[in-house]
Amino acid sequence: MTRVAAIDCGTNSIRLLVADADPATGELVDLERRMTIVRLGQGVDRTGRLAPEALERTFAACREYAAVIEEHGVERLRFVATSASRDAENRDEFVRGVVDILGVEPEVITGEQEAEFSFTGATRELTGRDDLAKPYLVVDIGGGSTEFVVGADHVRAARSVDIGCVRMTERHLVHDGTVSDPPSEAQIAAIRADIEAALDLAERTVPLREARTLVGLAGSVTTVAAIALDLLEYDPAAIHHARIPYHRVARITHRMLTSTHAERAAIPVMHPGRVDVIASGALVLLAVMERVGATEVVVSEHDILDGIAWSRA
Repeated sequence: MTRVAAIDCGTNSIRLLVADADPATGELVDLERRMTIVRLGQGVDRTGRLAPEALERTFAACREYAAVIEEHGVERLRFVATSASRDAENRDEFVRGVVDILGVEPEVITGEQEAEFSFTGATRELTGRDDLAKPYLVVDIGGGSTEFVVGADHVRAARSVDIGCVRMTERHLVHDGTVSDPPSEAQIAAIRADIEAALDLAERTVPLREARTLVGLAGSVTTVAAIALDLLEYDPAAIHHARIPYHRVARITHRMLTSTHAERAAIPVMHPGRVDVIASGALVLLAVMERVGATEVVVSEHDILDGIAWSRA
C-alpha cells in the first residue's frame, strides 16, 4: 500500500482525498475526503484575474489540508488546478502561495488531462457491470468548465468546454454584484444558448450520442441526485451510483430555476456555497441529457480526485 493525497482545486471548490492505494489489486481505500467552497474563480470570466480575497480563501483551505496530510503521514502528494487557474493572468501568485503552504507546485492541467483523470476515477468501479452498457459518457460539471469523455475501458475522446456553473451564473445572472433571484426567462434562455453552443463544440471532438451510459460527476450532479433521493442530509454512500431518471432531473432543474435564494438554501442537502450556482449546474446536466437522449444519469462520488490519486500510486 502507498499512502497518497490528491488535491483538486477548481473554480468553485478545493477538495482533498487521502487514501491507501494498492496498484497490485487496484484497491483505493479512502482515509479522508474533504471539500471546501472557496470560489477561486470569482470574477475570472469578467476580469481575467484571480481576486485577492479568492486567493486568501483558497490558501486558508490549503493550510487546513496541509495539517491533514501531515497527520496521515502521506508519502506522495499531487495538486491539480483546473479551469479558473488556467484562465487567470496572475496564476503565478496562486502557484507561489500553494508551494509555500504545501511544498508542491500545483499542476495547471489542460481540460483534456482533467477529462482523463475524471474518466479513470469515475469508471474504475463500473468495469464488469452487466447492467451498465459501454461506451460510457462521463460528464464532469465544474465551476468554470465541463468535461466530456467517451470511452469503454480507455478514453476514446475528450473535450473541455467553458460552461461551468459558476461561469454561467456570473456571466448571465449577476448584475451589480447581485444574483437574479429567480432568473428571468431571458436569462435562462441566454444560459441555454451558451450551453447548446458548447455542446456543439464538444460534439466536434467527442461522439456524445454514441454513449450507452451517462455518468455524472461533481457537486451540481451530486446535489441534484441528493434532492432526487429526498435525502435529509448529504449521504455520499446513498448518492454513489444512484441512477436518477430524466424526468426527476427535469423537475428539479425547473424547481432550482424558479425558486428564490431562501427556498434553495432551505433544502436540507444544499451546501451554502452551491445555493447561487445550482440552477446553472442543473441546467447544464439537463441539456446534456436532452442532447444525448439519456433516460437516466448514473451519479458517481468518485471522480477526478480518485484519478489523481491513482496517478500518484
